[in-house]
Amino acid sequence: MLVKTRGIVLNHIKYRESSIIARVYTEQLGIQSYIINGLRKKGTGSRIGLFQPFTLLDMVVYTSPKGGLTRISEYKSAYPFHSIPFDIRKSSIVLFLSEVVSRTIKEEEENAALFSFLYHSIILFDELESDFENFHLLFLLQLSSHLGFGPSSGAEIVEQVAFSGNTQSNTSAPSVLVLQVHEALFNGLLHQPDQAVIPNGKVRRELLSIIIRYYQLHVDKLGEIKSLAILSEVLSE
Repeated sequence: MLVKTRGIVLNHIKYRESSIIARVYTEQLGIQSYIINGLRKKGTGSRIGLFQPFTLLDMVVYTSPKGGLTRISEYKSAYPFHSIPFDIRKSSIVLFLSEVVSRTIKEEEENAALFSFLYHSIILFDELESDFENFHLLFLLQLSSHLGFGPSSGAEIVEQVAFSGNTQSNTSAPSVLVLQVHEALFNGLLHQPDQAVIPNGKVRRELLSIIIRYYQLHVDKLGEIKSLAILSEVLSE
């Protein structure tokens, strides 16, 4: 059976000599994995570019009642990026966020609200010309609401993380006093995102670390976000 759907590429891995397996969050079918043949042959560089993280696609895909790997009948770009591939800061943020999304969304079913949030957030990010340093923080806080564990206040984040003990991290949770310093900043990001001001890159990295800990409390086996180190280096000040 063929289904027409939009899709958001999360990642891909090499498969055999010239093919890939792409993991895609689709509008109609949720998370799916597809085999795409011949993409790694000489002269097909532009086509494999369509399977980079957070690329937006229009697709016609095969479905199987048994699930598992299927194939894409047709695919094309739904929105050609204007800035993300050409700005190392943006591409690093996208790599990081796509890894988080890939680790947190597991359902093979339709979720119109979640798909719409992801799809339009990616377009908005590509269109931003400046002042996007906090985008990943806002994205993760808003994504947590779509996943069912969104905080209502900075105090909620602080309390849960501070009293969590040793979560999935190799280090113990920060003290309440350390975290409370950032409570007002979280409130700003949650309730007045357009006016939120993060003083510097150091504080921004601390906020991100706390958000990741918060995710670890709510997402089973979230594990280490490997692209975090790259993001921290690129956005360091």
